[in-house]
Amino acid sequence: MFEQWLYALASVFAVSMISFIGIVTFSIKGTRLLHLIIYLVSLSAGTLIGDAFLHLLPESSSSGFTITVSFSVLLGIASFFVLEKLISWRHCHVPTGKQHPHTFAYMNLVGDGVHNFIDGMIIAASYIASIPIGIATTLAVMLHEIPQEMGDFGVLLHGGFNRTRALLVNFLTALTAVLGAVMAMLLASLIGGLETVLLSFAAGGFIYIALSDLVPELHKKNACEGFTRDAIYQLAFFLSGILIMYSLLFVKF
Repeated sequence: MFEQWLYALASVFAVSMISFIGIVTFSIKGTRLLHLIIYLVSLSAGTLIGDAFLHLLPESSSSGFTITVSFSVLLGIASFFVLEKLISWRHCHVPTGKQHPHTFAYMNLVGDGVHNFIDGMIIAASYIASIPIGIATTLAVMLHEIPQEMGDFGVLLHGGFNRTRALLVNFLTALTAVLGAVMAMLLASLIGGLETVLLSFAAGGFIYIALSDLVPELHKKNACEGFTRDAIYQLAFFLSGILIMYSLLFVKF
């Protein structure tokens, strides 16, 4: 159990450190940054889908694809749907032109904090299942966090934060993942079989994020253009993400 705690806490702290990647965006020109982010989004979508179908679902279904697994997957999808709706509502409930940019920034921090907390619980539950599952899930979360944290940093700057403060508050928000991991580990020690529910929940959440948030972004980039060279690159990165998750099945940790 000590090893699981060590791996889980080290992983969520490493994921939290990705919040500092926003500063890198200042050394990359706008057009190049846009292309970089869209390819990272493609890779992220592939790793999330790959982790869900190649690691999380097989592990949570090791004793059979029970109704508990099914409902947990559906709960993950529904929960992320509700979370996204609540964040969108908070962004839109004040008429345009009457909301101070700072408000948007703080709303973004709250939503990001909740998201990171859930990520922490998911990572911890994955390590409870096994070290390899935990590492695969951590990698999937990391690759998803890179483009997201770049965007979050931009929102904070637009909201009036200077670079130093934006990096600091973004990092503090990212640390909610540590709280999520601690809570999941403590609850799992008290409730037997909780990791099965959390892994299924994570699979549903990852599937929702990949197909509802990330893939539509890829379609926006190539809207009305057909299957261009850029679309081929996106597909290549998407499939690479799945391949990375598949290759981890054969790595011994």
